[in-house]
Amino acid sequence: MAVNRASIVDQNFQDAIAATPEAAAPAHPEAPLRPGSGLTGRRALAILESVVATRHLDLEARELKARNEGFYTIASAGHELNAVVADCSRPTDPAFLHYRSGGFFVHRASQVPGSTPLLDVLLGTVASSDEPMAGGRHKVFGSLALAVPPQTSTIASHLPKAVGAAFTIARRKRLGLTGPGGDDGIVICSFGDASSNHSTACGAFNLAALADHQNLPCPVLFVCEDNGLGISVRTPQGWVESRFRNDPGIKYFGCDGLDLVDAWETARAAVAYVRSTRRPTLLHLRLVRLLGHAGSDVEQLYRSSGEIETDEAQDPVLATARALITGGFASRQQVLELYRETRARVAALGREVVTRPRIESAEEVMAPLAPRDPDAIAAEATRPPEAEARAAFWGRLPEEERPRHMAMLINRGLGDLLVKYPEAILFGEDVARKGGVYHVTADLQKRAGVGRVFNSPLDETSILGMALGSAQMGLLPLPEIQYLAYLHNAVDQLRGEAGSQSFFSQGQVRNPMVVRIAGLAYQKGFGGHFHNDNGVAALLEIPGLVVACPSNGPDAVGMMRSLVAAARLHGQVGVVLEPIALYMTKGLHDDDDGRWLFDYPGPEHHVPIGSARLWTAQDYAVEGGPAVDPEALLDAAPELTIVSFANGLWMSLRVAEQLRRQGRTVEVLDIRWLKPLPEAALLAAAGRSGRVLVVDECRRNSGVADAILALYAELDTPPRLSRITGYDTYIPLGDAANLVLIQEDDILDAAERLLEVE
Repeated sequence: MAVNRASIVDQNFQDAIAATPEAAAPAHPEAPLRPGSGLTGRRALAILESVVATRHLDLEARELKARNEGFYTIASAGHELNAVVADCSRPTDPAFLHYRSGGFFVHRASQVPGSTPLLDVLLGTVASSDEPMAGGRHKVFGSLALAVPPQTSTIASHLPKAVGAAFTIARRKRLGLTGPGGDDGIVICSFGDASSNHSTACGAFNLAALADHQNLPCPVLFVCEDNGLGISVRTPQGWVESRFRNDPGIKYFGCDGLDLVDAWETARAAVAYVRSTRRPTLLHLRLVRLLGHAGSDVEQLYRSSGEIETDEAQDPVLATARALITGGFASRQQVLELYRETRARVAALGREVVTRPRIESAEEVMAPLAPRDPDAIAAEATRPPEAEARAAFWGRLPEEERPRHMAMLINRGLGDLLVKYPEAILFGEDVARKGGVYHVTADLQKRAGVGRVFNSPLDETSILGMALGSAQMGLLPLPEIQYLAYLHNAVDQLRGEAGSQSFFSQGQVRNPMVVRIAGLAYQKGFGGHFHNDNGVAALLEIPGLVVACPSNGPDAVGMMRSLVAAARLHGQVGVVLEPIALYMTKGLHDDDDGRWLFDYPGPEHHVPIGSARLWTAQDYAVEGGPAVDPEALLDAAPELTIVSFANGLWMSLRVAEQLRRQGRTVEVLDIRWLKPLPEAALLAAAGRSGRVLVVDECRRNSGVADAILALYAELDTPPRLSRITGYDTYIPLGDAANLVLIQEDDILDAAERLLEVE
C-alpha cells in the first residue's frame, strides 16, 4: 500500500528541528555560515525562507490534489537548493527553468519587489485563469519581471533555445542592438540528469561547445539537477560527471546540491566564470528527489523503503535549517515559526486560489494562439525600407532588373527584409558564401555582413533552437531548413517550443520567426525521398503556425513580407514552404515562353495571410492560341474550378489551357496558404462553378485535400467534388518518382471526368 511520504517529510522536518542543538551564542548576521565561505548568515537565512516556501508549495499542491481542487503535483522537493543559482546570478539574466526549479523561481522573486511567486504558482496549480503567465493553460514557472520565460515539461526541448539566446547576446551587441539581459548578461538553463541523455539536449551541448571551439561567445550556464532518477529509471552512478567533466567545450563545476555552502560557493564560481569568460559552463548539482516523480507516482513500486528513507534523511531544507541553528544564526523556535507561518500563509493562498476563475470556453483557451491584425500587418508589410540604405545595399534596385525566376526573387525579397529590419538575421546550412544549395541566398552575406547572414551547424534542432533563442532576445530570425524531410529531425522545436510559447504566456513572451524550408517534389528524380518530401502534416498540426506555400516569385516575396510583419507585430511563427522544382522554372507552357519569370514586386506589394489567387484564361492562355475575351470571362460562370498550390498549381494551369482549347471554361484557384486555408475564396469558387477538382501534390494522408473537401462537404449544397493526390509512399530515386507523384495527365483525366458529371 502506498504511504503518504509528504506528511512524513513534513513531520520529519519539525521533529528534527526540535531536536537540533543550538549554538552556545548567537552569531553576527554578516559572519560566514562556514569558516572561509563568502555566504553570510543573513544571506543564508534569505535562502532558507525561499526553500521553505518552495517546500510548502509542494505540500499544498498535494493537499489541493487530495481535495480534487489541484491538477499539478510534480514537486521541487529535494531540489530546493537550486535557489543558490538565483542568489548568485542577476534577476535580469534570462532563465529557462526545469520543472523542479521551484527554489530558483521563488528565490529570484524575492529579489524583485512586487513579485507574488507563491500566489502565482498556486494559481497555476489549480489552473486558474488569473495565473499571470499561462492564464490557467498549464502550471509553469514563468514571469516577465523575473526574466523567466515559461517552459512546459517536454524533455530537454528548452536547451537549444537557451543556447541560441546565449549566442545572441554577443551577436546582438555586434549589431548595435539591445535586448533582455544586457550586454554582459548570461543565460541560465536547468534540466534533469535523465534529460541530459536526450538527443535534443546533446545537440544543445554540442552547439554550445562548437561555438566555444570557434571562439564565439556563448555565455550559457547549464544547471544539471541530478537526483539519479528519470521517473523510475536510474541514471548510472557517476554518469553526469563522467559525461561533462572532460568535455573540452563546456567548463564543469560539480557540488553537493544538498549542502548549502558547497552549492552556493560552487554556483557563485560557475556564474562568475560564465560572466567573465562568456563561455558555456555546466553546474552539476547532486541532489535527491523527495515525494516521488509526481503525486500519482507510487515510488514504492520501484524503490525500497530503505532507499526512500535514506533520501529523506538528506532533505536539503532540513540540512539548511540545521546549519543555521548550529551556527548560531537562528534558533529552533525561529526556524519552526518560519516553517509554520509559511505553511499557514501558503494554505491560506491555497484556499484563495480555488475561488479564482477558471477557463470557461474553447475560445478563451485558444485566444493567445495566433491573434493577428490584418490591417496592421498590411501597413507593416508595405512599409518600405529606408531608400538610401536600400540603394547602398543593392546598387541597382531589384525592380529595375529584368523578370526573374522564383529563386532570384526570393533572394531579392530576403535582401530587402535585411535592409528593412536591422534586427533580422538569416542562417542555416550553406546559406552564407555558397548561398544555399540552390543559391537562393547568394551574395546576401557579402551585402549584409557575416554578423547577419551566417552558416549554422548541420543540425536542424540547433538551427531552430538558435532561432527561438535569438527571437526571445530581441532579434528577428529567418532560419533556413535545407529540405523538408530534414525538418522532421527537429519538428518539436516548432511544435513544442515555438508554436506553444504564445499559448503558455498569453502572448507575453514572443519568439517571432519565419522559417524557410525548401520542399516538395518534382526534381526529375533527383535525390529520392530526402530531397523530394511531399508530406506537410507535421506542419499543419501545429496550433497557431502559419504555413505559406507560394507557386511563383511575386507571391513568395509578398507572403514573406506578410509573415515577417506578423512576426514582428504579433510574435507570429511562420513557415514558407518553397517548392524546389519551381525555383528555377522560367516557362509555363514551354521552357522558352518566359511565363514563369516575373518582375520584382515593389515595396507596396504584399500577400495577406490566408488569401488566395484566382487564375483565369487571360492569365494562363497561350499566346497565339484561341482568343480570350476578358469581358466574356466576367459574364460566363466557369464550368470547373481546379484548386491547387505550388507545383500542382503550375501543372493545373497547363491543364486548364488544354481544356480551354477543348472549349471548356476553367478557373484555377491558388490557395497559397496551407494554413490558414483561404476558406472564403474556396467557398466562393465552388459557388461560381459548382464543380471543384482539388489537386494536392502531397501524400494522400499528409496534405490539405481532406480539409478542403471537408469544408465543401459541410455545405448544404456541396459542389461536385473530386480530388487527386500523391500516393501514400516515400518518393523513390529516378524516373520511378513519377509513378507516385501527380502528373499532368492525371489532372487532365480527373478534370474531364468531373466535367462529364451532370
